[in-house]
Amino acid sequence: MLFVALLAGGLVLPLAVQPSHAGQPAAQFAFSTSELALIEQTTGTNGWVTILAAPIKTPSSKELYVSASLEAGLYTQTLVRSKNRVKDTSTASVAIQVQALIDGQPMQPGTVTYAAREQTLSATLEGAIGECLRTVTNADGTTSIIVDQDCVTPEEIELILNTLSAASFNFVASNVPVGTHTVSLQARISSATSVQLGTASAKGLVGKGTMIVQVLRATRNLAGGSQLQGGDPDALDSQADAPATAKRTTWGSIKALYR
Repeated sequence: MLFVALLAGGLVLPLAVQPSHAGQPAAQFAFSTSELALIEQTTGTNGWVTILAAPIKTPSSKELYVSASLEAGLYTQTLVRSKNRVKDTSTASVAIQVQALIDGQPMQPGTVTYAAREQTLSATLEGAIGECLRTVTNADGTTSIIVDQDCVTPEEIELILNTLSAASFNFVASNVPVGTHTVSLQARISSATSVQLGTASAKGLVGKGTMIVQVLRATRNLAGGSQLQGGDPDALDSQADAPATAKRTTWGSIKALYR
């Protein structure tokens, strides 16, 4: 079940009853969440898939802060077959990437990898010879036990990993103009396999998720730039001789976001 809501003046307004964004009030907070799997287990998506979205109306030119939390599941399987001491290798890799958009444009810091795995399995085996032994008589009358190489079958080793974990990342858009904007979260899954004599498979899934959007006012440094992404060490050093009331630190900027 997918939920999208706005918080304005302490009221929760379900978006499902709003036919358009025209009469939407300005809000400081919006969220979109799902109790269901957003992308079912798959070997890959055909590009980006929009998994969560919410409209938000900004009253003035401010910053938008997006916190996106998702369950990320990875499945990898590799199997190798080897005989006669010939090395066999199988590889499986899968990754889940996420990006946040505002009005269709990527927000900083761009594409983020929420989960990734590359699994490689190699083995050099003699082969199964249990039923491939036979006795031969030598020229001098003695006997020897030899292995019928045509009978030897490859031995197999298989490795399967299946994990599910939650991951979160923050996205920021600066100087967002006044008006109603659509914030969306997109994900894509990619996988690859490589085998010689064995098999390999890789899949990913995006489970439950929550996207929280907040309207914030970022503090500015002395040069007028936003410090949402942390302070420039050189810029901070240049403030050494400035009055104490004019100095800004990265920690001060972070605290200001939640006032």
